[in-house]
Amino acid sequence: MSQLANVLNITKAPQPSCQAQRLTASKSLSARQQQELRAILEQGLPQVAQPYLAIAEQINASPDQVLAQIALWQEQGLIKRFGLVVKHRQLGFKANAMVVWDIADEQVDAVAKLLSSCPEVSLCYRRPRRLPDWRYNLFCMIHGTDRAIVEAQIAAIVDKFALQAVNKDILFSVKAYKQQGARYTKKGNCHG
Repeated sequence: MSQLANVLNITKAPQPSCQAQRLTASKSLSARQQQELRAILEQGLPQVAQPYLAIAEQINASPDQVLAQIALWQEQGLIKRFGLVVKHRQLGFKANAMVVWDIADEQVDAVAKLLSSCPEVSLCYRRPRRLPDWRYNLFCMIHGTDRAIVEAQIAAIVDKFALQAVNKDILFSVKAYKQQGARYTKKGNCHG
């Protein structure tokens, strides 16, 4: 788990109980309630002790119905990931490095698996090269409180996996831009 993830208790949305699943068979959310739920989820969970209860009250439903609908959307692939947007700078993580790697295409999956196994790596993904200007095809993110520590972590990763001969660049962020999850409803209009 990354240093940042250790600070937070990041978990998936709670799974509905068997009872909630049975309830939704006869009391599923209306199309309007589903639209309202999508709009609310796009804004993030309410910062209250019982966020699913608060959402249920907003859309005139039960918390079990809300949880069951979220679980159904996850099963259907409509929600691929249910997580939080972390404002890491506000938590003291100001040394944030995107390490971009130029990995041979046939080795990308293997190297990505190695990098992903490192607790300090919070994100690792492949992107297409944009030749001739951008040769990098593997990206990983490391968040830290001190630039020197992050650089030492990267050096340790390079040594551990014998990546000294691999071209890479370390891009430290200098500014945090707006962070938010995906948006699918029009602003101010959750009714289609």
